[in-house]
Amino acid sequence: MLSSQLWIHLAPDMPLEWEQSMLEGRDAEHFKGLCAEIARTRDEQLAEITEKALRRVPARAGYPFIEPSDYEGIQKETPAGSRTWPKPPDGPALRDKLKGAWTGRIAGCLLGKPVEGYHREKLRALLEETGNLPLGRYIGDFNKTLVQGAAPVDDDTNYTVFAMKLIQTYGKGFAPDDVLEGWLQWIPFLMTCTAERAAYRNAAGGLTAPRTATHKNPYREWIGAQIRGDFYGYINIGAPKAAAEMAWRDASVSHVKNGIYGAMFAAALIAASAVCGDTREAVEAALNEIPRNCRLRHDIDKVLQWRDGGVPAEAAVDKIHQTYDEKTPAGWCYTNPNAMVVAAALLYGEKDFAKTIGFAVQAAFDTDCNGATAGSAIGIMLGAGGIDPIWPEGFHSRLKTSVEGYETVSIDELAAKTEALL
Repeated sequence: MLSSQLWIHLAPDMPLEWEQSMLEGRDAEHFKGLCAEIARTRDEQLAEITEKALRRVPARAGYPFIEPSDYEGIQKETPAGSRTWPKPPDGPALRDKLKGAWTGRIAGCLLGKPVEGYHREKLRALLEETGNLPLGRYIGDFNKTLVQGAAPVDDDTNYTVFAMKLIQTYGKGFAPDDVLEGWLQWIPFLMTCTAERAAYRNAAGGLTAPRTATHKNPYREWIGAQIRGDFYGYINIGAPKAAAEMAWRDASVSHVKNGIYGAMFAAALIAASAVCGDTREAVEAALNEIPRNCRLRHDIDKVLQWRDGGVPAEAAVDKIHQTYDEKTPAGWCYTNPNAMVVAAALLYGEKDFAKTIGFAVQAAFDTDCNGATAGSAIGIMLGAGGIDPIWPEGFHSRLKTSVEGYETVSIDELAAKTEALL
């Protein structure tokens, strides 16, 4: 029933609103009990009043992070200067890169989809039972049941196809409100989740960006925008800043602060990965497109330090889990731990496709999202020629979506349509 659908009403998720306010640095400890009571009673009117009160709570003394959501503010807080990247490939080499990106995203998503929601211990037990630890291939019958002639519909791939249609329709100069208009036209409401569903609801009610990102949206720093950023990397090969700016326009309709930075990081990571052969270099390039003193930069810098310090791969995953709790909704779906997993997968994956997406999924948290984003980055770096054919063969090199006009589409078609937009 519609009344029981998730992510539509604010009251049931007021504890998440409180937690989000604390993560943003607000001095809101005294609101915790009230938010829990509102969730129990499902008093929507009181929820809206309390949400507004939480937004007026000042930052805690000594809160160290500077985290703007507007693009001009973000640019003021990012590191100065930019580097020159190699000239992007063309002809067959370019098409191979784009096929690799799409193949990587779909394969990584499919690898993680059947175990989405599995906590790390349960996932590890399954992989041991199936002789697939460390994870390096599709998870047997779990994946086979999902594939009926093509990779199944999933929001992680829906949004990548949507971004392509957005550019086809509105051009590279699209505005944030064009994103909202496209959602309303081409994506069914109940195919959206968390922050996207809140923003969709807000847009349908007459709000425009960036208000759609903040009104009754406790999920505004969750992973949704990060999973939407990949295509902007595909069409800005060797131009991380341009990729990040496009991702900001998309992300700002539904997210703020680190929710936006995750999308910018993912897009820039992929744009850089396409023209450099070093995963660390690509991660560093992506970090240069987000504020130097934000929580996401702080968290991913930790991953770089662990890798440089010789921390083994499994111990690095331990450390991510010690930093964020996958067993809470906000911890599992929050941008930062998932971006940490993606960065670690690239850094520890040793430019091996299976090892990279396997790491991203085996680390748990949001498995299909992280497998997909890591898959895009390593896929565009290696190209389709650098990916074992077992991966695209696992979904017959075809994808199903719920984006109008793209119900079933092939990798070749997706790559050709992407190339036409460069």
